[in-house]
Amino acid sequence: MPSGSFTASDFEVFTVSGFQPRMEAIRGRIRPRLEALGRSLLADVARATSAEAFAHVAKHARRTINPPDDTWVAFAPDRRGYKKHCHFKVAVSRNCVRFLFEAGPEHADKKRWAAAWKKNAPRLGPVLRRVRGLAWFKNEHDEESAGMLADLDVEGFARLADELLRGRGGQVVLGRVVPATEASRWKDADYRAAALETFRALAPLYRLH
Repeated sequence: MPSGSFTASDFEVFTVSGFQPRMEAIRGRIRPRLEALGRSLLADVARATSAEAFAHVAKHARRTINPPDDTWVAFAPDRRGYKKHCHFKVAVSRNCVRFLFEAGPEHADKKRWAAAWKKNAPRLGPVLRRVRGLAWFKNEHDEESAGMLADLDVEGFARLADELLRGRGGQVVLGRVVPATEASRWKDADYRAAALETFRALAPLYRLH
């Protein structure tokens, strides 16, 4: 059975040139590990969110020319897909692993969810600011964060909701980055622990919908 952890050579997959060669490497090396990680986390994600959860491993079906710079397994309350919902994600790229919460560009009701975020910001902001290592990102594919939640006051935390309404590509992305040099030494249990620590902290945002 495939492991749910990644080796140093797995991260090198994202240096492979050409669409088809990289996709073959992702399918052969990365996707089985993401599938294993999804299976191992699914029951705990459901408990953390108090809702049924489904794991979705990225297929990159819309891509035909440019090879992906990252890939992931996402967790959402819908068997058919995750993009219309708030979701959790474990994403792997050349230089890091990211454990993320996202409300993405295809969210089904951006305005209502952003309003709920702002309404709850005075309660949630101070709690999340105290969680070690949590950051926010401009884009779901960014390896580097735009800033740390600990550096935001309540008003700044509330304004993150505006990122979701920032045009067609608007999104809210929070989470934690682990460098590849560290993550490549981890075992399956380390990935599970890091994912669940992050997802449990951010579960109140997942439930805003």
